[in-house]
Amino acid sequence: MEEQAVKQYKAKKMMLWVGMISMAMTFAGLTSAYVVSSSRADWLSQFKIPGSFTISTLFILLSSFSFYLAKKSLLSKNIKATKILILTTFMLALLFVYFQFRGFADIIAQGYYFTGAESSITTSFLYVLVLLHLAHLFAGIIALLVVYFRLVRGSYSGSNTLGFELAHLFWHFLDILWIYLYLFVLLYR
Repeated sequence: MEEQAVKQYKAKKMMLWVGMISMAMTFAGLTSAYVVSSSRADWLSQFKIPGSFTISTLFILLSSFSFYLAKKSLLSKNIKATKILILTTFMLALLFVYFQFRGFADIIAQGYYFTGAESSITTSFLYVLVLLHLAHLFAGIIALLVVYFRLVRGSYSGSNTLGFELAHLFWHFLDILWIYLYLFVLLYR
C-alpha cells in the first residue's frame, strides 16, 4: 500500500478501536450501576433470566464463527463461500435478535415491565443492557449488509479488505460484549 493509504488504514482502524473502547466503558458503567443498585431493598434476587437469552447467546457465538470462516474464505479468495458465510452470519444475527425479543416476552410473562407499577429496578436494568446492546448490534447488521453488497460488487480484491476487516472486528466485539453482559447478569445476583 502507498503511504497515504497506510495512514488512512491505520486511522480508520484506530477510530473503530476508540469507538469500541467507549462502548465498553458505557457498558462497564451500566454494569457498575447494576452492582450498586443490587443493594436496594426492592432488588429481585430470585428473578429468573429467560432461557431465550441463552439461546440467543448460542446464535451470536455461531455468528462470530461463521464470520471468522467468511474472513478465512475471503483471504483464500473464495468469494462464493465468503458470500454464503456472510449471509449465514446475517441469518444467525436475525435469530439472535428474535430470541432477544422472546426474552423480553418471557420477562413480561413473569409480570415485569420496563417502566410503570409492574416494573422493577432489576428488570429495568436488564431491558436497558439488552436494548443498548441491540442498538449496537443493528449497526453491526448494517455493516454485514454493506460487506455483503461490496462482495457482490467485487469491491474486496487483493489487499483492499479494510471494510471487511473493520466489520469483522466490530462483530467479534459485539459477541464478546454480549457474552460479558449475559454472564454478568446470569452470575451476579
